[in-house]
Amino acid sequence: MKVIFKLLLITVNVIAFSILPAQAQEYKAPEYSSRDGFVPIVGRKGMVSVRETIAAKVGAEILEKGGNAIDAGAAVGFALAVTYPQAGNIGGGGFMVIHSAKEDKTVAIDYREMSAGKARHDLYVKEDGKIDQKLAKFSRKSSGVPGTVAGMALAVEKYGTMSLKEVLEPAYKLAKDGFEVYTQLEVSLARSKERLSADPAAKAVFYKKDGSNYKTGEILKQKDLAKSLRAIMRKGTDAFYKGEIAEKIAADMAANDGLITMEDMAAYEVYEREPIIGTYKGYTIATMPPPSSGGVHMVQMMNMLEFDDLKAKGHNSAATLHLYIESMRQAYADRSLYAGDPAFFDVPVKQLIDKDYAKEIRARIPMDRARLSSEVRPTEGLSAYESTETTHYSVMDDQGNAVSNTYTLNFGFGNGIMAAGTGILLNNELDDFDHLPYEPDANGNISGKANAQEPHKRPRSSMSPTIVFKDNKPFLATGSPGGGTIINTVFQTVMNVVEFDMNVAAASSKPRINHQWMPNMTTIESGVSQDTLNILKDMGHIFNAGRRTLGSTNSIIYRDGYFYGAHDPRSMDAATIGIN
Repeated sequence: MKVIFKLLLITVNVIAFSILPAQAQEYKAPEYSSRDGFVPIVGRKGMVSVRETIAAKVGAEILEKGGNAIDAGAAVGFALAVTYPQAGNIGGGGFMVIHSAKEDKTVAIDYREMSAGKARHDLYVKEDGKIDQKLAKFSRKSSGVPGTVAGMALAVEKYGTMSLKEVLEPAYKLAKDGFEVYTQLEVSLARSKERLSADPAAKAVFYKKDGSNYKTGEILKQKDLAKSLRAIMRKGTDAFYKGEIAEKIAADMAANDGLITMEDMAAYEVYEREPIIGTYKGYTIATMPPPSSGGVHMVQMMNMLEFDDLKAKGHNSAATLHLYIESMRQAYADRSLYAGDPAFFDVPVKQLIDKDYAKEIRARIPMDRARLSSEVRPTEGLSAYESTETTHYSVMDDQGNAVSNTYTLNFGFGNGIMAAGTGILLNNELDDFDHLPYEPDANGNISGKANAQEPHKRPRSSMSPTIVFKDNKPFLATGSPGGGTIINTVFQTVMNVVEFDMNVAAASSKPRINHQWMPNMTTIESGVSQDTLNILKDMGHIFNAGRRTLGSTNSIIYRDGYFYGAHDPRSMDAATIGIN
């Protein structure tokens, strides 16, 4: 199985890299770019790294036309709504970390979905006290008010150089004229056919008139989505939140026992927040604050390990992985109790990212044995499941601007429902709330209260878009999908670069691990040596029986006048394009 996985990674890498234009690979700084046998894409004037190739080309074209990284980032976000409907969206939401060189300012844009005014904490609880999973995941009641349009618009208007109309135009053309279906989209649509076909609007868009599947190379057009994008181009965000699109979404909700009203759409707010700032051995980390839990707990873990000589212990050695697992165990325990929407819950951010607190909890980690999760406070409680169907992209330009963006519909294709007449897939993000938050655990803790569903509240998320700075300049932009595994994926990618001095391709390719406190087990990708695993088992670590891939990063490093980028070899149809 290990051999098959390695061969698959090599094959995907070859396919993904071979589709890029020759110019993307023209400039290389040999010593850095070829280290460890992993070669990143290199550019001199800018770079985009995106989960899907067509959208990556859109971002590259915006940079080539003179737009900055923020313009390109918004254009990619809108394009992915067309070409990567599994997670790209204007019917969902997410988080964006931006560095604006002109203002020498780093900001975090929170465009996470918001619950409707009719939301309540027991919305999905049946009479028998159990959760109605269909209602929570696959109904219009699972949809929050979308934030993507507001988030992209704010980014462009405040920090871009182009108009909203200009960055929307490529997505509009792709929806109206169509694009060639690529391999992963064909596979994803085939796998989701039963669920998507249950909704007449989604079925009409994603499958042929005779009900058959689209094949790779065939043209997929989305006329209703094109009309929606055109409306936003003409009338701005008002078209989405107060105008014709809002009216169609509200009408669809009213006709199908949904929650969202015109008033809910008009009440949506996008927030510009101060990013979480951490430091690690001379680097500065800017990442997403609550309602994302990602930034807080990634910085918490890095603080715990800052004074360990991990390089001397060795990358992915038993000693290093032991410390990773135990720091993850503590961070996710804290996450279960403290992560939530800061407008509704006082998240103790300063305490969680305090270096003295990190020293205290680091001192509790024994070096010779694994702890049981029951030893780590809080000792019980359940974290909400988060879908892995999210997407991330990174953009940097030669003016010093950087964008790290992660957004989602939650499940692949959201709840599988399309608001009639809009071409817009609805999210099922309200499933990210804790559905039984007021049930005490074995110790009497009400561990889910911070993330209980309430009107106009944003659900907790693990999305962790991150920009790392060196000498006060953007050095690394990275992030990943992966639901609850996102924090640990981004943490390990950053550590591979700043602690182990890997180039971006090597940092993206190394095997990863994941521990989330509960359940008491670690998932480890193929590629970690059996001797290492045996040592960890002897220390008492418990591993998942099944193996799977963890995350899918899109990352860019700026170093010595060059941009070095890499998309994760775990992903098909991704692309990194350098501008020269």
